[in-house]
Amino acid sequence: MCYIEYMDTTIRNLDKDIYRALKARAALSGKTIGDVLNEAIRSYLVRRENVSKKQGSLKELIPEKYPQGNKRLSEKIDSIVYGL
Repeated sequence: MCYIEYMDTTIRNLDKDIYRALKARAALSGKTIGDVLNEAIRSYLVRRENVSKKQGSLKELIPEKYPQGNKRLSEKIDSIVYGL
């Protein structure tokens, strides 16, 4: 059995300024417009799936351990930002 991994599609009614910005950003990052659009569509779909899930409570959140070596990270950031 053979499956097609990608398909050619025409997208109409794109704002020309947005398309030009997308084309420039894709070129600067070494990607094709198709690659960037695929990333954007995947991101949109994931976001929509997460929005449609049941909204939970803060009580349901499970705390995560802070990464090793970062105990004083907020103090380090303050010293850099505010010169403390």
